Amino acid sequence: METLLRPFPSPLLFTPTPHRSIFQLNSTFLNPTTQNYSRKVHRRNKSSSNKFCSFLDLAPTSKPESLDVDISWVDPNSGRALFDVIIIGAGPAGLRLAEQVSRYGIKVCCVDPSPLSMWPNNYGVWVDEFEKLGLEDCLDHKWPMTCVHINDNKTKYLGRPYGRVSRKKLKLKLLNGCVDNGVKFYKAKVWKVEHEEFESSVVCDDGRKIRGSLIVDASGFASPFIEYDKPRNHGYQIAHGILAEVNNHPFDLDKMVLMDWRDSHLGNEPYLRVNNTKEPTFLYVMPFDRNLVFLEETSLVSRPVLSYREVKNRMVARLRHLGIKVTSVIEDEKCVIPMGGPLPRIPQKVMAIGGNSGIVHPSTGYMVARSMALAPVLAEAIAESLGSTRMIRGSPLYHRVWNGLWPLERRCVRECYSFGMETLLKLDLKGTRRLFDAFFDLDPKYWQGFLSSRLSVKELAMLSLCLFGHASNLARLDIFTKCPVPLVKMIGNLAVETI
Repeated sequence: METLLRPFPSPLLFTPTPHRSIFQLNSTFLNPTTQNYSRKVHRRNKSSSNKFCSFLDLAPTSKPESLDVDISWVDPNSGRALFDVIIIGAGPAGLRLAEQVSRYGIKVCCVDPSPLSMWPNNYGVWVDEFEKLGLEDCLDHKWPMTCVHINDNKTKYLGRPYGRVSRKKLKLKLLNGCVDNGVKFYKAKVWKVEHEEFESSVVCDDGRKIRGSLIVDASGFASPFIEYDKPRNHGYQIAHGILAEVNNHPFDLDKMVLMDWRDSHLGNEPYLRVNNTKEPTFLYVMPFDRNLVFLEETSLVSRPVLSYREVKNRMVARLRHLGIKVTSVIEDEKCVIPMGGPLPRIPQKVMAIGGNSGIVHPSTGYMVARSMALAPVLAEAIAESLGSTRMIRGSPLYHRVWNGLWPLERRCVRECYSFGMETLLKLDLKGTRRLFDAFFDLDPKYWQGFLSSRLSVKELAMLSLCLFGHASNLARLDIFTKCPVPLVKMIGNLAVETI
C-alpha cells in the first residue's frame, strides 16, 4: 500500500511467476483417498477460474511512457564535469531533492538511465499531507472517506480524505522545477562511486566520470552504495496490484478501502486459509468508477518475506468470492518493500534519500509523502554546508547532512515505529484485527499522526497508553504476551541512540 504501501520498490526484486491455480497448490496436500473428489474440485475450480480469475493471464495494456520535457543535459563531449551535488536516481525522492537543493543556487546533476520515463507504481497519500506540501494539484482522484474492514461484521469509517497521486503531474512538476533551477541530467547507470578527501565521483556504465562535492543516492532499496554497520533484519511488505477494467465491483465510489481483513473468501480454500490465519494479507482498493478499480493484495509485514505466489493466489480467491470479473488489466505491479531494520551507518561518504535512507515507515510502508516532506529538510542541510562561505567539504559535510536528515529525535521516533513493526510480526489474523480495531478507535490526532510519521516520542508513548485503554481484553493479552521482547529491544536501541 503506498500509503500503506508503496514506497518506490524495484520491479526487479520480484518477477512475475507463471500462473498456477489454487487447486494445484492445494492438491499437493490432499489425501490420496480423496482422488475422485479432487478431480471434481479441479473441474469446478477450472471453470470458476476461467470465469473470474483469468486476470493473472492478462497482459497489461498500458505501454511505457516518456515525458516530453526539455531538460538540460550534461554535454557528453565536455571535459571535466564538476558539480556541487550529484543525485543518483530520478525517482520521486531524487527529483524532489534535486528540485529543492537547486533552489539555493547549488549546481546539481541527476544521473539516471531514463530520466524522462514514467514511474511504474501507483502511489496513494492522505490528502492533507499533500495539501501541506503544496502538492494537492498532483492528485488525480480523491475519496472523501476511507474505510477498514476489520472482519465480516465490523467496518471502521475514517473521515480522512485519501488521494491517488498522478505520477505524470508530480513528475512534470518536479522536472519543470529542476529545469527552472538549472539542474543538469545525465542518462546513464552509475556503476561505481569513488572518493577523495574533498571530492567524490560517480563512474557511469558508458565510462563517463562525473565529479561533485556530495553524492546522494536516491536509487532505491537495492542500491549497493549505502553501507550498514548492523545486520539488516528488515521486515518485508509484499503486494500484487492491478489497475483493471471490471464487469462490476461491490465497493462504494466515495470510499477508499484502506484495509480489508475479511477472510470469508478463503472458506473453500483450507490451505490458503490456514496460512492466512498465521500470516494475513489484506485488500487495498481504489475504486474510480463502476468499471475501473485499483486492487492490491498486500502482506503488511512479514519476516521472511511472504511468497509472492501465495499473495497472488489469495487475490484470485478474493476476487472470485467478490464476483469481480477482470476484463482488462491496464497496469500491474509487483513490489516488495523492506521495512524497519537498522538505519544506514551515520555518517558515511554517500548521502541517501528515499527507500535506502531508512525513511520508509517501519509499521506501514508509507514513504511518498514522507520523501516529499524530508527532501526540503535535507536540501537545507546541504545548502548550509555547500552554500556557505566556509565551503564545508569532506567529513564535516557528511556529518552535517546525515544528521540533518536523522537528528536524534527522529532516530528515536523511528525506533518507536520499529517497535510497532516488531509487534505486528508476532500477531496472527485475529490479533491483527484486534489491534486495528482498537487503533482506529483512538483520537484521530493519534492514529493520523502515527500513519503520517508526525508524532513525537512523548506522543507515541501517550498513543500506546490510549491504545491499551481502548483494546479488548484479548488484545491486551496480545500486548502482554507479544510485546515484551520488542519492547526490551526498543529500549535498548533508544539507550544506544541517546548515549
